[in-house]
Amino acid sequence: MERAGRFRGVQGLEHGDRPRGGCRGVRRRRPRGPRLQRDRRGHRHRRCRGQDHPGGVLAVTGRLVVLASGAGTNLGAILDAVAQGRLDAEVAAVIINRRDAGARLLAERAGIPVHYRPLAPYRKEARPAHEKGSVTATASAACGWDPTADRRRYDADLAELVASVEPDLVVLAGWMHLLSSDFLGHFPNRVINLHPALPGEFPGSDAIGDAWGAFKAGRINRTGVMVHYVPDEGVDSGPPIASVEVAIGPRETLEALRGRIRAVEHDLIVRAIAMTLAGRQRVPVSMSAS
Repeated sequence: MERAGRFRGVQGLEHGDRPRGGCRGVRRRRPRGPRLQRDRRGHRHRRCRGQDHPGGVLAVTGRLVVLASGAGTNLGAILDAVAQGRLDAEVAAVIINRRDAGARLLAERAGIPVHYRPLAPYRKEARPAHEKGSVTATASAACGWDPTADRRRYDADLAELVASVEPDLVVLAGWMHLLSSDFLGHFPNRVINLHPALPGEFPGSDAIGDAWGAFKAGRINRTGVMVHYVPDEGVDSGPPIASVEVAIGPRETLEALRGRIRAVEHDLIVRAIAMTLAGRQRVPVSMSAS
């Protein structure tokens, strides 16, 4: 006779015991979903063997900090890819340097911490009280003022903020501020930038406009988009991770070209993040956009 109050899943077997010779006829359920493991920082990661995700992107878990200054459309593409399972990553924080940046609203809607860090207060503190307007290098040296001190202090404080989030990757998605070694030195091989031009072509803030001007002058018939590492203070000159060529149609307007390049950016930034987290160096060279 069985004792009351003790669970018996199999005749003559108390809960927690193991039957001799196995437990035939009893189906053991496996936990659903990928198994998670914790790294040394306590963050949970999925075990990944490098297979491609069914959606075409590598499934790799990583913590991201995104720096943005503008509308945030590329941040939106990253958040969409994460939500749809095409990018196995977490956007841990978003940093903006313009109060009206659209990236702020996107991050707040997604419940992601947003940090507003403008450069202007640093410039006001660094500039001597008696100085107004621009000053020459000679005048700066004479009054003991270093015109780069504000930028270095800003970058050092920005690095401290980013480091507190413990990111695996720092993504510059429309970040309109040239970072110095005071920031980059803290994140070697962990800062990547999206730029709407091919490697070695049209650096700077108006790359699409510059490419359009070259096209109208008959010098080129295509431009492109790239994602590259940011190892130093060079302008859009770091080692490329991925690039996509974009042909320019003979009757295409500048506005139409901007729209097509934006669509390529949204796809490429997601792929480049996934492959960088996976340790790959370059997207297959066959990638192109017509």
